[in-house]
Amino acid sequence: MFKKNKSLISIVGATVAAALLTLVPRFEGTVYTTYRDPIGVLTYCTGATENAAWGKTYTPAECQAQLERDLARHAEGVMACIHVPLSTGQKIAFVDLGYNIGTTAFCGSTLARKANAGDMAGACAELSRWVRAGGQVLPGLVKRRQAERELCERNEP
Repeated sequence: MFKKNKSLISIVGATVAAALLTLVPRFEGTVYTTYRDPIGVLTYCTGATENAAWGKTYTPAECQAQLERDLARHAEGVMACIHVPLSTGQKIAFVDLGYNIGTTAFCGSTLARKANAGDMAGACAELSRWVRAGGQVLPGLVKRRQAERELCERNEP
């Protein structure tokens, strides 16, 4: 049976979706050809890695569609493993982290365990630990996690 993919808005709501569609490109950047990321992973568009093919060029529309599909897939994974209500900022921060590190790593993390135990302050603090790639602290990840943590720690619904 054909399963229709859910849209990002249907998974996290319009406000969170709009924020993610701004935040992720801000930190990932968008490149219309394949390239190697800082740890050598073949990447294209806005941090996409799935089915990357060296030497391929993408249009802005293709990259936008890829970002929306990838964010929806990661949002669905993140929301499936968090079983407590989240604020808008927490959803944005957690989905952005899940997009960056993958849903398997996110769902198996101490952050997810703390969130599900009701320790949201501890979960938000865990964001600051995810600043390494290839064994090195990357300044871009430090800035990204700081932004995520600020969103996570907001006291809005």
